Amino acid sequence: MTDFYIIVLVLLFVLAISDLIVGVSNDAVNFLNSAIGSKVTSRRNIMIVASAGILVGATFSSGMMEVARKGIFNPDFFYFSEIMVIFIAVMITDIILLDLFNTFGMPTSTTVSIVFELLGAAVAVSILKIMEKGDTLGTLDNYINSSSALIIISGIFLSVLIAFAVGSIVQYFSRLLFTFNLNKKFTWVNYLWCGLALTALAYFLLIKGIKGASFVPVDFVATVQEQTLTTMCISAVFWTFTMFILNHFFKVNILKIVVLFGTFALAMAFSGNDLVNFIGVPIAGFESFLAWRDSGVDADSYSMSILLQPIQSKTYMLVIAGLVMIVTLWFSKKARSVTETEVNLGRQSEGDERFRPNVLSKKIVRYTIAINKQFNYAIPDTWLDKSEKRFEPHDVLEVETKNAPAFDLVRASVNLTVASILIAFATSLKLPLSTTYVSFMVAMGTSLSDKAWGRNSAVFRVAGVINVIGGWFVTAILAFTASATFAILIYYFEIKAIALLVLAAVFLISRTFLLHKRKEKEKHKRLQLKQADNSISFSESIDETAVKVANTLENIKTSYNNALEGLLKEDLTLLKASAKGVESLKKEQEDLKYQLYNLIKRFEDHSSDSGRLYILVYDLVQDIVQSISLISETCLEHVSNSLDPIQKSYGEQIKDILEKVSRYLENLISIISKKEFNNLGVLKDEKNDLLKSLEETLATEINNIKHNSPSKRNSLLVITILLESKDLIAVAIRFAKLYNRIALPTEDSNHYFISKAKK
Repeated sequence: MTDFYIIVLVLLFVLAISDLIVGVSNDAVNFLNSAIGSKVTSRRNIMIVASAGILVGATFSSGMMEVARKGIFNPDFFYFSEIMVIFIAVMITDIILLDLFNTFGMPTSTTVSIVFELLGAAVAVSILKIMEKGDTLGTLDNYINSSSALIIISGIFLSVLIAFAVGSIVQYFSRLLFTFNLNKKFTWVNYLWCGLALTALAYFLLIKGIKGASFVPVDFVATVQEQTLTTMCISAVFWTFTMFILNHFFKVNILKIVVLFGTFALAMAFSGNDLVNFIGVPIAGFESFLAWRDSGVDADSYSMSILLQPIQSKTYMLVIAGLVMIVTLWFSKKARSVTETEVNLGRQSEGDERFRPNVLSKKIVRYTIAINKQFNYAIPDTWLDKSEKRFEPHDVLEVETKNAPAFDLVRASVNLTVASILIAFATSLKLPLSTTYVSFMVAMGTSLSDKAWGRNSAVFRVAGVINVIGGWFVTAILAFTASATFAILIYYFEIKAIALLVLAAVFLISRTFLLHKRKEKEKHKRLQLKQADNSISFSESIDETAVKVANTLENIKTSYNNALEGLLKEDLTLLKASAKGVESLKKEQEDLKYQLYNLIKRFEDHSSDSGRLYILVYDLVQDIVQSISLISETCLEHVSNSLDPIQKSYGEQIKDILEKVSRYLENLISIISKKEFNNLGVLKDEKNDLLKSLEETLATEINNIKHNSPSKRNSLLVITILLESKDLIAVAIRFAKLYNRIALPTEDSNHYFISKAKK
């Protein structure tokens, strides 16, 4: 039996390392987003500062997180074998859950996940124990520390509203003080603001960062807490005077100091406290194993009352964990994805939006605009005018370029300072909260107050916030449910269930890795045009669009073939492949629509025809995608609903159409790819013959409907295929006509093609 638990213990620590990797990939957003979003310095320097904070925080770690020992359940009601079931279920769940959120770039709370995982597994094991004893569920309260769990949960979710409100208010007055023009000379008020911000961050380090560390005397922390007001006043004077010296005499941008210091402080606090979200459970399991091994008592009889006593984490374990986190921070692409989500939701400029509007976001924006209008009526116009002038954006934030910051140093400073104050204040009152929730909601509050959510972006940003917050609730539900399910399986099937769940976790993480890799490739392709630094000429735009058009037509040909072949063979696999291809085409079309603005901005000043070329290509793509979409959807619906199979006469017609349209599209793709427009006349003849054939088939079908009474479903299906195929054929050749007219060796050909391309 000892060997079994040694295997479980080793597995716990292996899972802990994996959990550190996926955990820091998500929590990195808490301390990186402000520095990266404001581009306070190079990413390398930001990572160095954050890494230093993590290492120091790991060294000064406050020890064993109580929630893993007794915060959620009462350990004296459980035996060693049952505790290990809970711990292993929690760790497997945590890895899968956090990796899933990282893959989709959604920030979530590691604190919330660990709390609800412990709650789910503990409740499941408790119910199993109650059933075995024949007790009622009313005794569940003996096993679960319900009052502590309720305080933790309510405190976490209450922090969401408070963080958003405080962030909005502080940012509003900070912007009135600094404006967006940070190049102007600072006044004593600016120095005082920075001094107070650094005071708050320093206090945050004392209260949240090094509290309980073995290197810091307990009396020192107690004295700081007792003399809070005196300590902060002295600190404020010191920092304000220091900021004045650095800016006035050495021309140092003191806002950069605030942002970098805040990044260090939050990274240190994260490592020193949230670190135990990942290793707290394995350490508790390790201490439990040592106590059980030395007791000589059977695993099913040894009470875990030892977990009621404080357990100090081993310093070497914490340092190793800190190093794993630092390596992950530098190399994890998923950490960048999570950071980008928050930065993009708060960026000052407009641009491509990741989230699509939903019903709730639309209503929130609409009602907010109406309330704001009424509120403005009650404020004197002179006040409004003065306020608007203070909120006029600076040029660097209005231009969306590769190196432009998402927001400025004032907002970054407020994000870090307010988050630090709230976390420190809650800690001083011994109220639990999620650093992720606080950091994210403060950032969203400052974005709103900074007018980053304008009329053209608000509905998208609000939808993004709703999606993220919704994800938090999903975290709680999934964590509880999955952990409870895993605990039940392990309770009954032991090592077999553990092996199966670990293999499932490896499989799921591998799949999400591939999914994230594919998403990153797609994102890179979309950003290539957006982030291009150099303008392109008209000839370059011709080559660029020709390649895209050829690829689009190739995808259309594949989807068309899959749709009709799938219909004839009643093969859902082919039909679903066609539908998937159409969805990909729609996504490319949607991306092109949102890229048009950035594409046109890249063109040389005299190349206005390049912009018109892209617009016309987008228009043709929109038309042809609509046709292939209707064909694919109609065929899939017919087969998936198990309607009458295609009659033999119709089948011959569809085979003939498929063969001719495929050959036509192949010839068209070849002409555009090779720019061999001498063959365009032959292609036009082929198009005319094909359209004539479709017209004859359509006339025959109309005659059949009148006299032969064919299957209604078959007839309507064939008519749809014929009509949409006609449209597809007619639109497709316009691409070749467009590029042919561009190639005309006449002085005004670049203008001529725009007016004639669709004829």
